[in-house]
Amino acid sequence: MGILMLTAMLVVAGIGMTSWMDVTRMVRGQVLALREQEFVTGARGLGASSTRIMARHLLPNTVGIIAVAGTLSVAHAILLESYTSFLGYGIQRPLASWGNMLNNAQSYFVSAPWVAIFPGVMITLAVTSFNFLGDGLRDALDPRHTRSRT
Repeated sequence: MGILMLTAMLVVAGIGMTSWMDVTRMVRGQVLALREQEFVTGARGLGASSTRIMARHLLPNTVGIIAVAGTLSVAHAILLESYTSFLGYGIQRPLASWGNMLNNAQSYFVSAPWVAIFPGVMITLAVTSFNFLGDGLRDALDPRHTRSRT
């Protein structure tokens, strides 16, 4: 059982090591855009240090994009783990994952289709839920993004 847990940890670490780059690129772009705004120039003109500008002005204005990108990255990680396990390169039996369950359900698809339908529906629900959570966080945390309420 120890080698299986190590494999699962390696899959999670691999997904984590390859998923942070998109979030970082979006946050960097947001920080570079905010750095040129008047409130940052004003704070710099008043003598605020770079650390204070980052903590008081830039970081609070990037929380929204970090939260949205984080929730979308979780949805992407779920899909990534599912299809890697489905292909047989991810989490192996006897540990359970949705992709592993779908792979094992192939031989039962004609006689017991629910064995494949339930993991597929759960993947869809989890990914859709994280996407809706990210959309809701964007609406709540981004003051410039407003939807018409009609």
